[in-house]
Amino acid sequence: MNQGKRPVPDLGIPQNTIEILNKYKFVFQKKFGQNFLIDPHVLDKIIKAADISEEDFVLEIGPGIGTMTQYLAASARQVAAIEIDHALIPILQDTLKEYGNVKIIQGDVLKTDLRQIACDMNGGEPVKVVANLPYYITTPILMGIFESHVPVKSITVMVQKEVADRMQAGPGTKDYGALSLAVQYYAKPYVAANVPPNCFMPRPQVESSVVNLSVYKEPPVQVKDERLLFAVIRASFNQRRKTLQNGLNHAPGLGISKELTVGILEDMGLLASVRGEALTLSQFAELSNRLSDALA
Repeated sequence: MNQGKRPVPDLGIPQNTIEILNKYKFVFQKKFGQNFLIDPHVLDKIIKAADISEEDFVLEIGPGIGTMTQYLAASARQVAAIEIDHALIPILQDTLKEYGNVKIIQGDVLKTDLRQIACDMNGGEPVKVVANLPYYITTPILMGIFESHVPVKSITVMVQKEVADRMQAGPGTKDYGALSLAVQYYAKPYVAANVPPNCFMPRPQVESSVVNLSVYKEPPVQVKDERLLFAVIRASFNQRRKTLQNGLNHAPGLGISKELTVGILEDMGLLASVRGEALTLSQFAELSNRLSDALA
């Protein structure tokens, strides 16, 4: 198939999806959070947001019946698609049989060595990740990719709209939290499109968004101990109503004394009563660096 052409049959068209599902008597598995995209315009927006070109190696997570995989394969050099549901493998082998540049991998992405795939299939060069993820495991998958330092250029992902809002939220807003800081430490988030429930089969109960995360080569802040940084961030938001000093003092495994925290906060020009939601990423980095020195 020629690069950039519309797939035939186009699984983004609802009747083609229904035909495939009926052919294989496919039953949706709630445990896998399966919602298949049925809107070619949204699929085009995802490809555009991900900026897929014929030089790119794409790692797709959760290909489903291969709807987005077709679009990716038409634009990318190579696609590796990881699918957890055994029942979808024969369907993918059917819907993607015309594409010589697609490798289907059956497995759980949370237990799959994505670094190894990037090394084996793309010579260790940065890959582009594209995913329509089950919403309940969005955060573990994203953090798994970031924390294991998979060589990634960008991640373009369909997420619940409120998760997209949290990813790009700033200090002092209701959506700002540990996810905001984690994402913004590793990448620059951009919401490319909002997607209503009627663009999926079956329809989810929530609005969705397409988010592009442009991964930094180097984080925007310098930290001495990444693990301590994220432990401090999590402790600061575990109970939002607590002051930061109480959050750090009561966090299991941290147990940082209030006196130490207050002393550092005052040195940073912050009030002892400050809450985590008021601190910027650079302030969290400075706090964790000072704690690292003090605890050494």
